[in-house]
Amino acid sequence: MPSDATPDRSGARESSPAFDVGLLSPVSVGHDGLVADQAVLDALVAVEVALARAYGSLGVAPAAVVDDISTALGWQSNGRGCLGHRVDAVVLAEASVSGGNPVIPLVAELKARVPESARRWVHRGATSQDILDSALMLVSYRAGRAILAHLRSVEVELATFARTHAEDVGAARTLTQHAVPTTVGLRAAVWLRGVRRATDRLEAAVTHLPAQLGGAGGTLAAIVEIAGADAAARLSSPFAGALGLAVPDAPWHTNRWPVTELGDALVQAIDAVGKIATDIATLSRTEIGELAEGAAGGSSAMPQKRNPSGSVLIRSAALRAPQLGATLHLAAALAADERPDGSWHAEWPTLRELLRLALGAAATSARVVAGLSVDSAAVARNLAQTGALIVSERLSLVLVPLIGRERFDHLVAEASGGADLADLVRALPEAADLDVDVLVDPGRYLGLADAYLDGALRERGPHGETPEVLS
Repeated sequence: MPSDATPDRSGARESSPAFDVGLLSPVSVGHDGLVADQAVLDALVAVEVALARAYGSLGVAPAAVVDDISTALGWQSNGRGCLGHRVDAVVLAEASVSGGNPVIPLVAELKARVPESARRWVHRGATSQDILDSALMLVSYRAGRAILAHLRSVEVELATFARTHAEDVGAARTLTQHAVPTTVGLRAAVWLRGVRRATDRLEAAVTHLPAQLGGAGGTLAAIVEIAGADAAARLSSPFAGALGLAVPDAPWHTNRWPVTELGDALVQAIDAVGKIATDIATLSRTEIGELAEGAAGGSSAMPQKRNPSGSVLIRSAALRAPQLGATLHLAAALAADERPDGSWHAEWPTLRELLRLALGAAATSARVVAGLSVDSAAVARNLAQTGALIVSERLSLVLVPLIGRERFDHLVAEASGGADLADLVRALPEAADLDVDVLVDPGRYLGLADAYLDGALRERGPHGETPEVLS
């Protein structure tokens, strides 16, 4: 295999730096190790060993051969896969170009590392897609579990935040304008429901990620020839079990639902935290100032700034994720024949980048929500900016039957021009028997806000806890 080097202008070769360390994707920095090239390589080796071990579990491959392969390639019986195989990822990548995937040169490399008597049991009966698909599912499973842990932390923090600010009345905004009163707690409860729904969907997708085993054309013909039809039909179970993946009903070489369903769940999770980040970024604007991140970022030129940098990074992921999900669907739709010519290959970096963004966005969201603070004075100040106009919907329901739509619209127009709507209402003879103070109190026009918030808090916790555990 070629060495890890690139030619310079003089013809000499020098070491190549890593292509991507997150310099232009700061949301993922520190959170992408689970999907790095080394993690993928470790998973590829683990899948090859798992196949040999599956043969051994059915008595098809000799136990001594399976042990030799497992030992030589660093199989970890604690579920960590293969960590001692010593295959160089950069060298393997360079060798992958001619065949179009890394499994082809990997098989040759692994066979060279095991005893000669065991070599025929490395990759036996499998095809490159079996190994690569299974490895990506293994990487996705591990990354998915980490994403879920971050999302559950977000849920816990949001539940606490919503409860703490359940009675902080503020202005709901629609199409950027004051609408009706709401509470800071209810806004957080809406965030919580979105994250919880996304967490449930991602949990289901991750739990059902299957191994892949179909042989050259999805028929397992070679394995039937090697082990017989009965053993071939049963081989997927110990193979998937060794990897901690779901047992596939059948090969899914060109039926890409495991990838698209996982991709959709990842996009939904990033959407959910993206919504939170969008609201935080908006409400932390200088002229609004209702929310603030606990560890705000600064500026290279303006020392006074406290940028909502965590929310900015989460939004960067939310802006990129949907297009990645769409690419996975496009690849699935164009999965021609029994192995696609390009669409399968397009999935690999796309899925990995989507996992990477979800890891970073979920972890950043947990940090941001944990440190989120409310400026109650700013919430009250902003609420008061539109005076009684914030409850004009309520006033219309009460006053229009008494004074008619035209007169009421005139009152609102006067109030929009600077007059005090509450005083205008008090001056109406028809309002003599009304408690105007109650009618114009934003805290008395919250509808089912408390019930919706309480409902969100009564739902199961991120680990199925009762509300008492979260209180």
